[in-house]
Amino acid sequence: MMKFDYEVIVAGAGHAGCEAASAAANLGSKTLLITQDMNKIAQMSCNPAVGGIAKGQIVREIDALGGQMGIVTDLTAIQFRMLNRSKGPAMWSPRAQSDRMKFIDKWRETLDGIKNLSIWQDTVTELIIKDKSVIGVKTALGVEIYAKSVILTAGTFLNGLLHFGRVQISGGRVSEPASFGLTEQLKSLGFESERMKTGTPPRIDARTVDFSLTEEQKGENDFHKFSYLDFKPRPLKQLSCWTLYTNEEVHSVLRNSLADSPLYNGQIKSIGPRYCPSIETKIVTFEGKDKHQLFLEPEGENTAEYYLNGFSTSMPLEIQIEALKKIPALRDVKLFRPGYAIEYDFFQPTQLNPTLETKQIKNLFFAGQINGTTGYEEAACQGLIAGLNAHLKANGGAEFILGRDEAYIGVLIDDLITKGVDEPYRMFTSRAEYRILLRQDDADMRLTEKAYNLGLTTKERYDLLVEKKSQIEEIIEFARSCSVKPSRINSFLEMSGTSPLKHSVKLLDLILRPQLDIASLCEVIPDLQVCLDNISSSRKAEIVEAAEIKIKYEGYIARERIIADKIHRLENIKIRGKIDYSKQQSLSTEAKQKLTRINPETIAQASRIPGVSPNDINVLLVLLGR
Repeated sequence: MMKFDYEVIVAGAGHAGCEAASAAANLGSKTLLITQDMNKIAQMSCNPAVGGIAKGQIVREIDALGGQMGIVTDLTAIQFRMLNRSKGPAMWSPRAQSDRMKFIDKWRETLDGIKNLSIWQDTVTELIIKDKSVIGVKTALGVEIYAKSVILTAGTFLNGLLHFGRVQISGGRVSEPASFGLTEQLKSLGFESERMKTGTPPRIDARTVDFSLTEEQKGENDFHKFSYLDFKPRPLKQLSCWTLYTNEEVHSVLRNSLADSPLYNGQIKSIGPRYCPSIETKIVTFEGKDKHQLFLEPEGENTAEYYLNGFSTSMPLEIQIEALKKIPALRDVKLFRPGYAIEYDFFQPTQLNPTLETKQIKNLFFAGQINGTTGYEEAACQGLIAGLNAHLKANGGAEFILGRDEAYIGVLIDDLITKGVDEPYRMFTSRAEYRILLRQDDADMRLTEKAYNLGLTTKERYDLLVEKKSQIEEIIEFARSCSVKPSRINSFLEMSGTSPLKHSVKLLDLILRPQLDIASLCEVIPDLQVCLDNISSSRKAEIVEAAEIKIKYEGYIARERIIADKIHRLENIKIRGKIDYSKQQSLSTEAKQKLTRINPETIAQASRIPGVSPNDINVLLVLLGR
């Protein structure tokens, strides 16, 4: 039997696995990425898009930390939009359509270029465990591979089962085999496993769509993108998405066929996503609604394949086609493949430490949908953190953990390990208490220096950050010092719909007005334009926007930082291993049970466990002598 040795093994090459392997190898660990199919690395199993509400912030954080998803997305984007522009900058969220095949190719090219990374096409069937520590894996080909750390990123492959109406096919994705053995082994080691369900829509042949009966949704071509690296124009042709709607005829076809739906005939019993429901769930849940919006999204630059966003379904093939043909734009529709649902195993993430290392088995890390999450972005950020910490654990380094006030990534991981999941976890801006601190525009300001100190980002990226900070401060300092006289500006102010000046003010006071911005003020204040001319032309718009946000929202940012700093005091009070909760009569019964099961690291984490009351926290503080 062949044997090999590595420092880090990553099982699974989806979005979590690719980021995990990339991070560990770039930090210097001899890393092996194991995948069933090297031609489907970083496969976009569902829609060919990255980002969106809160998800876009995560991708920018991945990029700021030296991850690859933002760079790959920028290089393969066929449409880019900044969502939520009508709201404040804390809510702005970048989103891009990607060319599905070029996304895979670019990821493969990226991984092949990493010095310490090897790839092996095979399936992990068993973990090699010794003294409650993982020391390697066994594969379907009979190979034993040893490592100091192992990361499982199994996605939807653990005992995966596909549903096409009453037809059931074993698989992790359509036409890809499921993975067997790992769940059973992990359960024998004391892990708690459950089943989840997700789904995907049919893929449409665009040549059979009447686009004149849809509404065009164009992308944006300004400076915004995902990566903080220096700006380059998008290399691919930019394409539109298209909106259309279901109608009562569609609903009638689906409603009359619910007995054939795996979701309603008892065939599927696992937990499904509440925030991304199937079309059959929509017509049942929103019975009075006569239409639902759908989006036709291109799968690539040079393909007729389109993704029908909003029409996830596991209905039988013939029902899918019959329902779709009731939509005027799709009356002649042909499918490349039908939609389907998939059930798979996951493990409650309360069984993890904040590093994503498991509590039961040392040096074993979980990342991605195996932890009960959904979404490429949620998976990728877990992979990055798991890869980083697997490297640190293998090489004797201190663990790396992000706080809830430092990153959406910190919010996501803390939610998972503290609260667990009762449905596929998806990130929303509403999950973060400190949204103003966690904007998409400043992820590099929050995280890049941390990553640089760890060795995960390059000197080039760090130098860009230093330059950006300096230029932002130059603009703000100029705005603080530059005086503007009424005679110079009043006619412009009146034309802009804001009150004229009665006396001279600092430029900063004008920028604070909601009707004004730096770009428009340059037209009447030449000195401001001179100040901006010193900025690198390729990054000027990004830096000016960042400076303007800091000026306009300075008060809100400062207030939120004060609140976050207060909570930090509880984050610094370590509690794990110091109290036997079962023996504390002053704690509620529910608190005893929850605290014992989750075993929180800090008082702050304990306070976020559902069922642990403020009174229970006070008891813990007293027990700790606080």
